[in-house]
Amino acid sequence: MASTDAPALLPLERQLCFALYAGSLAMTRLYRPLLEPLGLTYPQYLVMLVLWHEGRQTVSGIGERLDLESGTLTPLLRRLERAGLVRRERDETDQRRVHVEPTEAGRALQAQAVELQGRLLAGVDCDAAELAVLVERVQALRRRINESLPRAA
Repeated sequence: MASTDAPALLPLERQLCFALYAGSLAMTRLYRPLLEPLGLTYPQYLVMLVLWHEGRQTVSGIGERLDLESGTLTPLLRRLERAGLVRRERDETDQRRVHVEPTEAGRALQAQAVELQGRLLAGVDCDAAELAVLVERVQALRRRINESLPRAA
């Protein structure tokens, strides 16, 4: 039962956490049909973005970049490897480290991904400048949130 003296910030529509959560879900739904022809899920697309932009990476490097735990990332990388889009290789000097790089087939998807961005912008009626400002504001918010979190021991 709702209290008549509840603070004005308690309604769901006024919660930043819900706006970001619902926005993330909407973005995933928007990307799904755009990524289907590439044979990628949204998380797989994020991994490929890292590899296209930064080249060969360790699994831990990808995890840091995407803020994903290795338990989440490893099965995702296995599926990308089975699809022939990435190659995983153990480090010769440290067997605990695994390097990941796009295969030729994985690199070939990059051109299609560039086209995807144009269709995305058209789909949400947003120009590149407006999108850049929005991305910077959300990234700044993420940094501020991460800085406010207690450090792991």
